[in-house]
Amino acid sequence: MIEPAHVTVKVAGSISEISQTDWNACANPHPENYNPFVTYAFLKALEDSKCVGGASGWLPRHLYLQDETGKTSAVAPCYIKLHSQGEYVFDHSWAEAYQQAGGRYYPKLQMAVPFTPVPGPRLLVKPGPRAAADQLALAAGAIELARQAGLSSIHATFIDTDTQSRLSTLGYLARTGQQFHWDNANYATFEDFLATLASRKRKAIRKERSDALANGLSIETLTGREITETHWDAFYDFYIDTGNRKWGRPYLNREFFSVLSITMAEDCLLMMVKRDGRYIAGALNMIGGDCLYGRYWGAIEHHPCLHFEVCYYQAIEYAIAHKLARVEAGAQGEHKLARGYRPVETYSSHWIADPGLRQAIAHYLKRERKAVTVANTELAEMGPYRKTSA
Repeated sequence: MIEPAHVTVKVAGSISEISQTDWNACANPHPENYNPFVTYAFLKALEDSKCVGGASGWLPRHLYLQDETGKTSAVAPCYIKLHSQGEYVFDHSWAEAYQQAGGRYYPKLQMAVPFTPVPGPRLLVKPGPRAAADQLALAAGAIELARQAGLSSIHATFIDTDTQSRLSTLGYLARTGQQFHWDNANYATFEDFLATLASRKRKAIRKERSDALANGLSIETLTGREITETHWDAFYDFYIDTGNRKWGRPYLNREFFSVLSITMAEDCLLMMVKRDGRYIAGALNMIGGDCLYGRYWGAIEHHPCLHFEVCYYQAIEYAIAHKLARVEAGAQGEHKLARGYRPVETYSSHWIADPGLRQAIAHYLKRERKAVTVANTELAEMGPYRKTSA
């Protein structure tokens, strides 16, 4: 496709066409920053379970660089998309406006982890003096792929600010979004965390935690080989129930969780709620090098405050006990603010082929960035922390 002085950019229709060793050397070169979602195992689980590919509307087109010796020096998880579902950086209005103007928005190219609104690297490179150049080569390769395939756009979502700045040099447009993360200020216990909150907020959280388990509920925390197929069966029922109500169609199938348990058992943290000997709710988290990532929650019984307890407070307790730097609780949700989670900006970059559409989106994004910054500043002031602790 594109051949800078030292690399050739290639396209793989499946991650299995790329060496697992090479992919992981690019994806997670520093164990302390380990991100489970960009690993070979996680992305391959999506393909093996057919959650992506086929009729899913997510067609793998992963990019990879080979240097002059034939070794892979960089990779990027990429998918040709036939819709805008499962992305969490919403461009439906862009598609609608372009199509009303007579354009064809789909297919497009998505540089992302499917169904996963988790910030992390997307231009994955082995460390070294050529790392920045390799990232640019991947991004330029994506543009060439889009042009050759007649794609309307490229969307690199949930990236870091350095990657966003690098992409802007190639004409990608910058976008900001919002999530809520909890930061561990070297707390020794959950009570140490509560001590940083205003008195009224401390009391509210203690009451929520008491109410959550008031009906004889208990919580099992499972990881690694402790998680059995029986646990996954129960959890999948919860996931399906919640997914049907929230999204209309859950993105993941039952097979995915079995594959995940085989290949990434030690990265999975499953919190299961039991009442009268029967599982009635659960939450799946993924364990990173310095972060606990909250992913999926579901329940077949309603109990007051149970969602807050399992998804937020239990996650905080786990992070404190295991000295993790933060908890990322997924997309959206201003209700997380009262539970100690702070507003943070997320970042994405967008390359638009049509000059007219690009200009319109650029104007929109300029206004949106300002609005997100103002909103985050205002929300931070509304947080539960004592002013001396904020």
